[in-house]
Amino acid sequence: MKPTDPLTALRTGAYLHHLQLLSEAPARLAEFYGSAMDMTVKPLGDDLWLCQGPARRILVGKGLSKTLGFCAFACRDSFGLDELRARAAAEGLEPAASPSPLFDDQAFSVRDPDGNVVVFGLAPQPAAEAEERPRLHGPLQHLTLATQDPATLEAFYFGKLGFAVSDRVRNDKGEVNTCWTRSNHEHHTLAFFRSHYQGIDHHSYEAGEWTKIRDWADHFGAQNIKLIWGPGRHGPGNNLFIFIADCDGNWIEVSAELEVIHDRPTKDWPHEERTLNLWGQAIMRS
Repeated sequence: MKPTDPLTALRTGAYLHHLQLLSEAPARLAEFYGSAMDMTVKPLGDDLWLCQGPARRILVGKGLSKTLGFCAFACRDSFGLDELRARAAAEGLEPAASPSPLFDDQAFSVRDPDGNVVVFGLAPQPAAEAEERPRLHGPLQHLTLATQDPATLEAFYFGKLGFAVSDRVRNDKGEVNTCWTRSNHEHHTLAFFRSHYQGIDHHSYEAGEWTKIRDWADHFGAQNIKLIWGPGRHGPGNNLFIFIADCDGNWIEVSAELEVIHDRPTKDWPHEERTLNLWGQAIMRS
């Protein structure tokens, strides 16, 4: 499979369906996502909450704050899911059971070199539930991981699971400082930033259009939640963005107009402020 089909994950059309954040105060964190990210919140069991809005889902569980429990990607169909599981097994990744209560038993998980748990499954048919009011548009779109070795994570997700590499940042030594990868037509669904720690850098919601970022910023302002970065425009991905931090200090991005890739070569970008923000100041991780 590998020599003839190197981009297995890309072929599945997988997208970031949900992720689990751990917190020492999970009820408080779930309440924050309910209000700040315009979601409904319901308990799923002891110290486990589901925060859910249109095409966005966050599980909040008990654990060390600012820690990723797992991230979960939904494949387009069962054929693609089976193909991806076979690829993972052929690469010696030893696919394990899924820890997610939102996927059925067809789902599987693998662990990357940093210890992050990544789940692949099929999205269940949504229940027909009437919302009590319209909610802001913002599907969950991508996860960015902090790592001390982005080249190793690139080798894992590209070389062993078949994500495609959209762009990289290289430092003056030629080393990979940042890598953006995709599992569908969107510029990135999973990215890696060089940092002094391992874990979550940020996760992102796709507002769709620039004016929707305005609506999100007004929503945050009404709750006295300050923007910590932006508005700005990234170089890689060309997307517009704003950032806030949740009550545990996790970074949240609301993005718009992310590049759609059909067929182009991977581009290397310089390690400089303007790469991360074409409009001005950047938050440099390394």
